[in-house]
Amino acid sequence: MVRPASAAKDGSTPRIVLVDDDDMFREALRNNLRDAGLDVLAFGDSRIALEHLKADRSATLALLDWKMPAMSGIELLRKMREAQIDVPVVFLTVLGEPFYEETALADGAVDFIDKSRTFTIIQKRIEMILARGREGTEDEPVAGAEPITIGDLELNPASCRAVWKGREVDLTVAEFAVVEHLARNAGRDVRYRDLYNAVRGPGFSAGFGSEGYRANVRSFVKRIRQKFRDLDDTFECIENYPGFGYRWTAHGRSV
Repeated sequence: MVRPASAAKDGSTPRIVLVDDDDMFREALRNNLRDAGLDVLAFGDSRIALEHLKADRSATLALLDWKMPAMSGIELLRKMREAQIDVPVVFLTVLGEPFYEETALADGAVDFIDKSRTFTIIQKRIEMILARGREGTEDEPVAGAEPITIGDLELNPASCRAVWKGREVDLTVAEFAVVEHLARNAGRDVRYRDLYNAVRGPGFSAGFGSEGYRANVRSFVKRIRQKFRDLDDTFECIENYPGFGYRWTAHGRSV
């Protein structure tokens, strides 16, 4: 069972702002999150949610639907950033095409989760995001989450933190999952499908037909490479095997 997110960075109970116009989904998710030990405020109207977020800056995380009347989730995210509301944002949506995920992440969302996922998976992803914000706290160890070191790369799966040559790489939870899977298989070719499964789970389908996941993985890798290169312009550790996938190598050749 996933550990409850029992404490925010300041030791208080994490406060989640949930914005979704689907009454049944919103109510069910709110109840599940509360049962998991989270403080949840739920809104069916994104405009009202925005006014609340402007007035009360105590939220730890915001969960947004994409398609909503009056103001979409992506519009809400942009207005939050315009108002300097820096709370991490996760999209929970039925829109699976890579375009939506790429747009959300490019606009600053930290993750993008399909609504069809089980609550256990959603809770785990939320817990991973909240863990990244816990600095200066002593969280109990998480089974199977021992730190990984591959050359100049250091990964902490418990908090989804990546460090390259002593500097933190600002990866989203999904991007971290790709890097972690490559690092755990360093020196071996990893299929596109396996990398996609590391992010979305086995059997999950993406847009653009049965091979849509390939475009999604390429987009992930493109963003990941750029984030590493922003810190180190000599970074070349993610090597492409055209038509198959990628590998993490100490002396890579990027394609």
